[in-house]
Amino acid sequence: MFFLKKFLSTFLLPPGLFVLALLLISFFERKKRLTYYTSVSLALLIYMLSIEPVKDTLLTPLESKYPVPEKFQADAIVVLGGGSYSTGILKEDSMKRLLTALILHKRTGLPIVISGGAEHLPDAEIMKSLLVELGVDRRDIITEVRSRDTEENASYVREICQQRNYKSVVLVTSAYHLPRAVFLFKKEGLSVIPYPTDFKRDLRYNLYSLIPKMSVLNDSVKALREYLALLSLRLPEWLP
Repeated sequence: MFFLKKFLSTFLLPPGLFVLALLLISFFERKKRLTYYTSVSLALLIYMLSIEPVKDTLLTPLESKYPVPEKFQADAIVVLGGGSYSTGILKEDSMKRLLTALILHKRTGLPIVISGGAEHLPDAEIMKSLLVELGVDRRDIITEVRSRDTEENASYVREICQQRNYKSVVLVTSAYHLPRAVFLFKKEGLSVIPYPTDFKRDLRYNLYSLIPKMSVLNDSVKALREYLALLSLRLPEWLP
């Protein structure tokens, strides 16, 4: 009964609802070959991107590149913003990155450089406020609020490192985002120690892993976006 309830509710909400709608269209329009094949293909694509095994397959090449270092020596911790809401609340990626940076700061006492801008309320300022609330000394926090993407993160952080004479930094960001971030930071001439967090792979499957979920679809889209970004940087070795 529990599985049946889960199964039925899946197709009353996206993305299961979209899959069901497209399959119904293909059924009623099966005499129109273009409509039929387009609907079936889209239904299959949405379904595949919304289940755990496919999502993990997409994320594995990205998240397995850099292991979590056991020990390191650095001058600062750099954490990249991952988005926030207009209400001033951090999105999931930002929160996990920030918590990792906080833990590393508590362990090492290293200053934290937060990089992330926005048109109205920069991610870096929201993250700084939260760190202060959690007991981090304001003097240990440096914010960079001009950057709009990872390339600008790297450029503006390089300026901060030059001003403060930081020779090596721990780079904290989501594991799926780390390959591109490391490449861009090294391109700016920075010595970085990759520190992945916010892992999105599960790698433990059961029957529920084959039920389409919006959260899984969202993670699959993040992986695909990274591959497109890596392709634009001419890094084809990262393409699956």
